[in-house]
Amino acid sequence: MPFGHEPPQLIKQRMLYKGRKFAFEVNRFKLPNKAESDLECIRHPGGALAVPITPEGKFVLVRQYRFTAKGRLLEFPAGTVEPNESPKETIQREIEEETGYRAHQWQPLGEFFIAPGYSDEVLYAFLAQDLELLDTPPEKDVDEDLVTVLMSADEVEKAIYSGDIVDAKSISSFFLARPFLS
Repeated sequence: MPFGHEPPQLIKQRMLYKGRKFAFEVNRFKLPNKAESDLECIRHPGGALAVPITPEGKFVLVRQYRFTAKGRLLEFPAGTVEPNESPKETIQREIEEETGYRAHQWQPLGEFFIAPGYSDEVLYAFLAQDLELLDTPPEKDVDEDLVTVLMSADEVEKAIYSGDIVDAKSISSFFLARPFLS
């Protein structure tokens, strides 16, 4: 992604935690304005999200338990980009695992930072169309607690404005998809 032109100069690097999906670092940098600062960063391999739409015009979302939110959030299917996997391969796998649908038509919607104040995670968003419901969906991950929800475009928009959908990546991607819909 072509962001910025002046990278900060790394003075000291400290990794505090490395997990299965991300790492947490506190590094000392000399910034482009010449100031020095200790900055925290969550290093993340990136994620991919689909805005899936059935042939009948229904959006496919999941209501998923999120421990950080202490409850279930309504969101579009998404997942972490695995090693040696492209973002498109990630979301093709995730949409099947999370919803039981397979998409045959894919349109990139864009890529964006999730929270650039503390993370380098970039999300790759796709519009997924020409869906087919799989006879036998793949097994869900053991830590996934989710159900599939079908909604019209008006229902999704009302859920956003009423506060039922509060997931920023889903809200952003829904509005990125709108110009591609008839």
